[in-house]
Amino acid sequence: MEQFWPEPESSNPANSLKNMMFKTRQLLKTMFPSEENLILTLQGCFAWNPSTVLEVDSEEFERICLDVRKRTGEAYMEGLLSAAALYKGDFLSGNDSGWALSLRRYYQTLYLDVCKMVLPLLQERELWAEMIGICEQASGVGVSTDTFLVYEMQALIAMGQPEQAVSAYEAFREMLWEEFEIEPTEQMEQLYLLAEGMCQNQVDERDILKLVAEREQDERAFFCTFGVFQSIVALEKRHLERSGKSSVLLLVSLGRKVTPTTDARRLERILEEGLRTGDPIARLNAGSYILMLTGASEENAGIVMDRLDRAFHKAYSHSRACLSFRVFPLKPAKNC
Repeated sequence: MEQFWPEPESSNPANSLKNMMFKTRQLLKTMFPSEENLILTLQGCFAWNPSTVLEVDSEEFERICLDVRKRTGEAYMEGLLSAAALYKGDFLSGNDSGWALSLRRYYQTLYLDVCKMVLPLLQERELWAEMIGICEQASGVGVSTDTFLVYEMQALIAMGQPEQAVSAYEAFREMLWEEFEIEPTEQMEQLYLLAEGMCQNQVDERDILKLVAEREQDERAFFCTFGVFQSIVALEKRHLERSGKSSVLLLVSLGRKVTPTTDARRLERILEEGLRTGDPIARLNAGSYILMLTGASEENAGIVMDRLDRAFHKAYSHSRACLSFRVFPLKPAKNC
């Protein structure tokens, strides 16, 4: 009675409570006709029947969220995905009582933490569609944050959908300005430049250098993600300042008349087999790559481009792909 009628309008709150419990029993009987006496009347209280086994999604969600941190490897990611799948929206969204609001915020926090933990794992495995699904739901929960839009834009770009990435950015930027009068982060701006350039089928030299050569990334084992590529380029700029040698960045694109997945895999194979082990490659989207030719000049890059083009069309003569290349000299750190 204190919970539902802290300042009771009814002159008989005890009777109001009994009426509410009667209606609740009728609702439960309709929902679970095979169950008997789900709510018991005891001395001074009402209680769930202890012989009835109850599974509450909010409790299961909380349990998984707290337990998953103890897991490792695939079990860790599976637990995170299970927790994310259980979240169907705000807890009791139509109830603004204090006790409901506190639980709602608690479950929101758990859910957003789960999303932030699982997105890097999905990105490593290139599960783009799953990333987008989680980002779309998470972006509508709690306070607006650019974290989820960054991951969503990365996934859209990787799937070859730069137009959607641009639209998502523009809508978010407008919302930020209207509500907070602030601009998106630099990382989001970089993704926007990349997506916009892809839409126009051209990327300006300054944009490329900004995307891949401005900042150093955290240290981690080598694999061809765009973030690792940024780290390698940053290190190479330092090396060029000391050695006085040259290196170049090379954009390779399949063109529009391709079989997306098949031709992309073919190009990856040609790049992996046709380049030196010290030349890093990063995928920009489903049909284009950026690579660095260490210690090479623009003239050397032209020779490499001819070799890659011949190798691709010799190996896949029936492919409709039309490889295009763009070369950008990499400047030493002191000149950037």
